[in-house]
Amino acid sequence: MRKTTATPADVARRMGGIPAQPVRKEAGHAMESRIPDGGSATGTGAGADDAVLGVIAGAGPVSRTGERPTVRLRDVGPDEQPRYAPEWLELREPADAAARSMELLDPLRIRLANLPGRGGLAIHDLGCGTGSMGRWLAPRLDGAQHWILHDRDPYLLHFAAVASPRAAADGSRVTVETRRGDVARLTPDALLGASLVTASALLDVLTREEVETLAAACAGAGCPALLTLSVAGRVELSAPDPLDDEIAAAFNDHQRRGGLLGPDSVTVACEAFAAHGATVKVHPSPWRLGPENVGLTAQWLRGWVGAAVEERPELAERAEAYLAARLAACAAGELHVTVHHSDLLALARPTGGV
Repeated sequence: MRKTTATPADVARRMGGIPAQPVRKEAGHAMESRIPDGGSATGTGAGADDAVLGVIAGAGPVSRTGERPTVRLRDVGPDEQPRYAPEWLELREPADAAARSMELLDPLRIRLANLPGRGGLAIHDLGCGTGSMGRWLAPRLDGAQHWILHDRDPYLLHFAAVASPRAAADGSRVTVETRRGDVARLTPDALLGASLVTASALLDVLTREEVETLAAACAGAGCPALLTLSVAGRVELSAPDPLDDEIAAAFNDHQRRGGLLGPDSVTVACEAFAAHGATVKVHPSPWRLGPENVGLTAQWLRGWVGAAVEERPELAERAEAYLAARLAACAAGELHVTVHHSDLLALARPTGGV
C-alpha cells in the first residue's frame, strides 16, 4: 500500500527516532510497557510468557493485575504508564484503513451536508492515538474541517497533530487542535458546536456507563458519531485448531474485565444511542490478515494468546505450543486470520432541527 502522508513514526524517524517506551517492574522482573490488540514478531518459538513480554504496548496484557491494558480517557496518576506505543498504532494503521466500512460514509456525508448553520465541520476524535482516523476520514469528506483531537497521552497527541492531513476531499483546508480529555466526563458542553464525533477501537474498552455518557453527549450536541473497529469477539484462522475456540473465549472474557464491554460494546452502544432517538447503522469491518501482514499478525497473535492465558492460566502449557505453531505458520506466509470488528454510525437528531 502506497503511503500518501507521513505516519507519526515516519516523522519521528526524521526527527531522530521514536523514544523508547517506559519500562515498569512487575512480579520481580522488567516488563516492557506495551498495548492490547496485536504487535510485532520477535521470533517463532516463544512461549506464553514470551508472548506477553514480546508485545508492543497496546497489543497484549501489560497493565496492573485485574485491569485490561488500554488507552482510556480518564484522569490517571502521574506514574501511570502509556498504554499505546506509536509503533503499534503504525503497525495496525493500514489494516484499520482497509477494514473501516465505506458503506457508512454516504449516510454520514448526507447528514453532514444537512446540518444547520455550519460554516465548516468541527470533528471531535476521541482517543485519537496518533490520528489514524483523521488521516483516513478527512480526505474522504468535502469542506473545511477543524479536528479536535482528544487523548490522555500528550506523546500521542503530538504525533497526531504533526501527521494530520491538511486537505479535505475537495481541497478545502483541514486544521487540528489537541486536547487532553476524559471520555467518562464527556458532556454536551464539551461537544458544543460539534459536527461529528469519531473514535476508532474505543467502544470495546469502555464501560456501559461511559458508552451511555457518550451517547447522551452526542444527543445533547445533536451531532452524529462514527465509531469504528470495535471488537466483535470472533476470530477465524486458517487450518483450524481445536484450541482456537478456547483461546477466543478466554480472550473475550479478558476483554470484559473490570466492567469493560469488550465484544458486547456495539450492542450496548446501539441501545444507548437509540434510547436518545438516534438512527443507528452497523456494518462489519474485519481485519483480513495474510502474508502481507506478517508483522501485525504475529503481534496480534502474541497479544491474543497472552491475554487468554492471563485470563485462564490453566491454558498456559497448551497455549505455548499453539502459539509457537501459529507464529511459525505466520512467518512462513501460510497463516490467514480474520479478526472481526464492527463499525457503528449513530445519526443523532440535530439540535437545530433538520
